[in-house]
Amino acid sequence: MADRVYLRHSTDKQTDARQRHALAALIASGAPVYDDPATSSRRLSLERVGFTRLLHEAAVGDTIRIADAARLFRSVADILALRPVLIRRGLHLRVESGLLSGIDLAADDPGTKMMVNVLASVLEFQRGMISENTRQGVAAAQASGKTLGRPTALPADKADQVVTAYQHGTAIKALAREHQVAPKTIRRVLDAAGARRLPDQLDAPPGPAEPLGPAADLPVTLDVPGLLADHLRSVCDDTIREMLIRGRPIRRGRGYCIPLTVPLELHHALLHHSAALTAEGAGPAERKAYRVYATRITTAEQPRSGR
Repeated sequence: MADRVYLRHSTDKQTDARQRHALAALIASGAPVYDDPATSSRRLSLERVGFTRLLHEAAVGDTIRIADAARLFRSVADILALRPVLIRRGLHLRVESGLLSGIDLAADDPGTKMMVNVLASVLEFQRGMISENTRQGVAAAQASGKTLGRPTALPADKADQVVTAYQHGTAIKALAREHQVAPKTIRRVLDAAGARRLPDQLDAPPGPAEPLGPAADLPVTLDVPGLLADHLRSVCDDTIREMLIRGRPIRRGRGYCIPLTVPLELHHALLHHSAALTAEGAGPAERKAYRVYATRITTAEQPRSGR
């Protein structure tokens, strides 16, 4: 049984210094550290890259250590999705200091469940108040004539050149070196111009699946990327959730996948439920996982369409 430290801060202007101070003894003892920098609490914990990696590497009996509960969850929906995963994997969750320091927040008893739900409601209310105050502050600044945001690192003519070069195949890092800016600046320019949008069939949630013919009922084994599997466990019904839970994970580099043998129509349904991972704000890893699964489904359909 081992301790595993989890850190998160919401924006690139914040740091995890306070959290590291609260967890200094554990970090000094060699406990592995997992973090999600510049990650909003609106993204469920099970959809975060750092926390997902922690879950993949944790063993039964390990304890997840956090500086305060808000680093891991700030909503009732988040903790309702998170607790069953921790309980099923035999993991513990403890806040390092304060009133909750002596309680295992992943304990499977009614008292803990009630307390955690109340705590999540308070944190969700706090997050809502922060958002409301921010909106009011922005509105007041705009009313006073202030220009919000940082000045752009690239003038308009340079931005147009970047978009054109990218559309002709120039890599983002090469453009960043050419214009002496960070790659994220290039990505921001491309996103503002819509140049990095996915193809239509991947960028928008798919509509009703077209009939696939008699062979559509035949089971097909396809690997569901781990990021999609984690997302599907939180949004699908109990049948699909149980199917994914029973699946045998296969390690793939730093991630994993779950081979799933079901009819193609169900693979299409799972892809439909994963469409949120292509929306604005989704990370590149989630978008890539969606594309990979979509490609596997398309490839599996090709032999059938040729018959």
